[in-house]
Amino acid sequence: MSHTIIALVENKPGVLNRVASLFRRRNFNIESLAVGTTENPKVSRMTIVVDSQEVDARKLEANLYKLVNVIDVQDVSDMPSVVRDLALIKVKASPERRAEIASLADIFRARIIDVAPESVIVEITGTEDKIESLLELLKPHGILEMVRTGQVAMTRGEALGVRHTPGANGHKGMERN
Repeated sequence: MSHTIIALVENKPGVLNRVASLFRRRNFNIESLAVGTTENPKVSRMTIVVDSQEVDARKLEANLYKLVNVIDVQDVSDMPSVVRDLALIKVKASPERRAEIASLADIFRARIIDVAPESVIVEITGTEDKIESLLELLKPHGILEMVRTGQVAMTRGEALGVRHTPGANGHKGMERN
């Protein structure tokens, strides 16, 4: 089982390095890490997936809160959430095999985004299981290259409850609902 942690951090140089160093120092293994800016350009959102066999999620949250640039941390593993991963998969595809690969992509609601003389690139977004299933079916065709984003997660409804306010509570311009 994995834990999915969402951390809102200040969008400043060195923050990702400090978070990664915390994991290294505490000997936590990161299964997946995705980082990007939020609707507020001063805030980045990290989605961190860790193996719960090795990590006490509460201890991890407490350690993250100790970092200066961390605004909010929440374990969303047991909350109603939408979790997605994106993969780009370059598959060996002669012109005779493209229709079969396109058919497989359609079944998984994936799409071919690039065609070269002897390969195609398939883009798929979904759960880890969905992506793994497509990969298994594409392997016999010959996977030439693959890249994945790692999981991103968002709680459904207003469950995370963090909103941006102009310094209302003295906590770096953020207020928790």
